[in-house]
Amino acid sequence: MNMSYRVRQLVLVLFLSVAVVGSGALAQPAKEGFQPQVGQAGKDVIWVPTPQTLVDKMLDMAKVTPKDYVMDLGSGDGRTVITAAKRGAQARGIEYNPDMVELSKRNAAKEGVSDKATFVNADLFESDFSDATVITLFLLPDINIRLRPKILDMKPGTRVVSNSFTMGEWTADETFTAANGCGSWCTAYLWIVPAKVEGTWQLPQGELALKQNFQLVSGALISGNVTTPITNGRLNGDQISFTAGANQYTGRVNGNVMEGNVSSGGSWKASRAGK
Repeated sequence: MNMSYRVRQLVLVLFLSVAVVGSGALAQPAKEGFQPQVGQAGKDVIWVPTPQTLVDKMLDMAKVTPKDYVMDLGSGDGRTVITAAKRGAQARGIEYNPDMVELSKRNAAKEGVSDKATFVNADLFESDFSDATVITLFLLPDINIRLRPKILDMKPGTRVVSNSFTMGEWTADETFTAANGCGSWCTAYLWIVPAKVEGTWQLPQGELALKQNFQLVSGALISGNVTTPITNGRLNGDQISFTAGANQYTGRVNGNVMEGNVSSGGSWKASRAGK
């Protein structure tokens, strides 16, 4: 990260933090002819638009297709939602400022995607976005972290893409910085919501004791008096992989059951203990 980028981040954090003062006030009715201004105050953040180059890349990173339902948390002027809709996806923006919501609706109509791009005037902390397959956001790190438990409870495999700001100790699965056509706020982070696997799993030959740190998995395969540590454990949505001894295990997690293949040949299956 170069110094100019860090300076831009610190400036935005300062502006956004100032904007939170007085954020408890209720949103006012929409104004006709409203045009947004960069830096205008909002409930939790000020408005700084994501460059279109990065919008495109964020949706590329999330591999958005017409089968997706994209939710943009803090949708501003609607550009991310509209771009996703142009790719054929159903997309919805959650925005606290009613003027921005009405502007977004007008922008969607101009682009001919009102049937796929919708917007709601709401507080994102009080909104249900659990049925989304893709979440996009450009919020402060502390807001991301407040949202993180709700995001981690979403369906494994849900893609989350953020402009510039991270999810704390939840390390991104992919990072990209745009070099061309982007002057500022040009780094995107992607996370894949992992399945929940921490605990004890029963296998025919013993048990699998797993510890989980977001998408990283550790633990041991226990068979009789032999305990084999697990290495290289990782989740990609509901896909799990790990090494135990000389064997590489790959498989899929489906609730309280996971099963797959072993590199030495054959298959494996485990059930969550007590289930």
